[in-house]
Amino acid sequence: MDTGTISLVILAGMCALLAIGMPLGLASGALAVATLLMKFGPDLLFRSWGTGPFNILSQGMYGLATDYVLLSVPLFLLMATLLERSGIAREMYNSLSILLGRVRGGVGVVTIVMAVILASMSGIIGGEIVMLGLVALPQMLRLGYDRNIAVGTICASGSLAALIPPSIVLIIYGSVAETSIKGLFTAAIIPGLMLALGFMLYVLVRVWLNPALAPLPVEEVTWKDKLRALPGLLRPAIVGTVVLGSIYGGITGITEAAAMGTAVALLMILIRGELTFAVVWEALNRTLLSTGSILWVSLGATALAGAYAIVGGPNYIANLIVGLELPPMLIIVMMMLIFLFLGTLLDWIGIVLLAMPVFLPILARLPVDELGLLGGLDPKNVAIWFGILFCVNMQVSFLSPPFAPAAFYLKSVAPPEITLAQIFYSFLPFMAIQTAVLFILVMFPEITQILL
Repeated sequence: MDTGTISLVILAGMCALLAIGMPLGLASGALAVATLLMKFGPDLLFRSWGTGPFNILSQGMYGLATDYVLLSVPLFLLMATLLERSGIAREMYNSLSILLGRVRGGVGVVTIVMAVILASMSGIIGGEIVMLGLVALPQMLRLGYDRNIAVGTICASGSLAALIPPSIVLIIYGSVAETSIKGLFTAAIIPGLMLALGFMLYVLVRVWLNPALAPLPVEEVTWKDKLRALPGLLRPAIVGTVVLGSIYGGITGITEAAAMGTAVALLMILIRGELTFAVVWEALNRTLLSTGSILWVSLGATALAGAYAIVGGPNYIANLIVGLELPPMLIIVMMMLIFLFLGTLLDWIGIVLLAMPVFLPILARLPVDELGLLGGLDPKNVAIWFGILFCVNMQVSFLSPPFAPAAFYLKSVAPPEITLAQIFYSFLPFMAIQTAVLFILVMFPEITQILL
């Protein structure tokens, strides 16, 4: 069977298997076997067991599972879960509310600032949205904030963990693209802050135009209250400094920084007197479940990507797209639209593992001097720029129905009167901001190189 027909069968098979509810990891693994059967036939495939295509797939899957950098994923998951279970996040939110909450819309700004800080501590999206839903949503509703602004702010700012270092998305992408994870972390700082500032400006302008959307708190705050609130920011600052400081300071690698951050989080919880067997057990249990889910999806997607590479799929797609002789920037835009579409249906792990082996060879064949309006992108940073575009794209996908994982994370802890339909509706202005930032980064890739 030719590569083009195999590509269509894979696409149709993936849609059919996901439609009947098969998990992505199992669907990808099944299609990987089917791909090899279609190309080589059952006789050649099973006659060469252990030395042929199956052996190549097993080596690729083993290489992924034993990648040292990926050991940071369960460590960051454990750190995020420990912080969620402790009172550190709630104390930080209360301190920020005292310092910034007297401005109209200030509690919304506090929520975004807290999301940035939490993202720099753990890089876990689901845990961050749940944490903000438990801590920030009741406070915003109590103060009379408009539900759409409250819900949209929490979910959009919680999705910043996909981009702000130490992002798990960037770690997985860097491993697949074989590019510098430290470089990805550095390049992601400015785009991450652009998104956060965009969210803040939207909230402040919206409540300035309609003050009824965000009433001012009636409690008076003195300078003594503000001074007493400062220690609540100390513990999160220490955790974030240990993680990012050790990475950017060249002291440790990504994995060691994750281990140090987890150790510091445990120490902080111990100092607060909250370190109990129940807390540690639940954190370990949730970390194991999340890691297992990521691993199964990763192995299945790696198998399918490897099988598709064996049959020549990436070269086929690359020749097909490059052969259209479209302008390089239009090809990039096409890729972004494909990512946006895939993000409505698939988890980001599956997208990065399935799509990147196809798109990265195309990216390598594009003339660098024609990328961006200014054409000033350094060739060695193309993969880094593309990784940042992918992460911003995935932030849009976290809010894009029907998949929209951010909506379901928040719904699990939101009051019952807040419906999924209302949550989806609240996403629209924030998705517009994310899309605008994505467009800016596509047009001006130099933004991602400023700190490199």
